Amino acid sequence: MSTRAQIAIQIGPEEWAHVYCHCDGYPSHMLPALASWTPEDILAAREIRQVRKDALDCYDPPRKPLIFPRPTRAFCHLYVWQDGVWGEITQHAAEA
Repeated sequence: MSTRAQIAIQIGPEEWAHVYCHCDGYPSHMLPALASWTPEDILAAREIRQVRKDALDCYDPPRKPLIFPRPTRAFCHLYVWQDGVWGEITQHAAEA
């Protein structure tokens, strides 16, 4: 079973690109793995099977990220870039 996640990256005042990640989206894996990557790296990947410290395993061809006016959690976990580090947004914060 895959633990799906989204990585939300702010691209405009009220525009957040949501990059899909298919597996290993749980925080104990994703937060250390994401630390190796910039928001630009994740946006360039567009759609990801798995984030690892040493590589982004991406779909080919990838689907475009969905754009929302704020970070929006649709899967198990939602990650965002804030103050120069990756962090997880909880369900409660994502719905506020």
